[in-house]
Amino acid sequence: MRWMWIDAVTAFEPGHRMVAVKNVSLAEDHLHQHFPGRPIMPGSLMIEGFAQTAGILVGATEGFREKVILAKIARATIEQDVVPGQCIRYDASIERIDSAGASTRGTIERMDHRDGAWVRIGEVEMMFSHIDQNRAGVAFPEENFVFGENFRAILQASGLDRFLAKEPHGR
Repeated sequence: MRWMWIDAVTAFEPGHRMVAVKNVSLAEDHLHQHFPGRPIMPGSLMIEGFAQTAGILVGATEGFREKVILAKIARATIEQDVVPGQCIRYDASIERIDSAGASTRGTIERMDHRDGAWVRIGEVEMMFSHIDQNRAGVAFPEENFVFGENFRAILQASGLDRFLAKEPHGR
């Protein structure tokens, strides 16, 4: 995955909960167009950061043997902006999981380094599908799978690489 919207995993309870953070920096190109003169982190990218957090949590339950994709955003609210110099925290929990997929929910929080306090700015509910268990019977080639070396780097830096299957995705 080329675009990672999380920098580190800070808490992990296998099969239950994952917390990840993203430091927002003015060095990120997308902030120069959104919006010129008043850069803010786009809400869609914050939702994607939550999706990456929850998707890793869901994938880790089976050692990443199943390909996990976002199937539906059931609900997402973001009530305040995030600007460069602030930090985002994604707190995702699994509500339900089975062979077809999972439902997750959680919060998006913002921290300003000037005061160090976390403030809830949004809530998200998402559903994920295990595409290896898809009902259409369509095989998905490995080269189309979205996670790559950046994904592995996040897992290794967070100590979660131990949850990777010995032979991920049936290789």
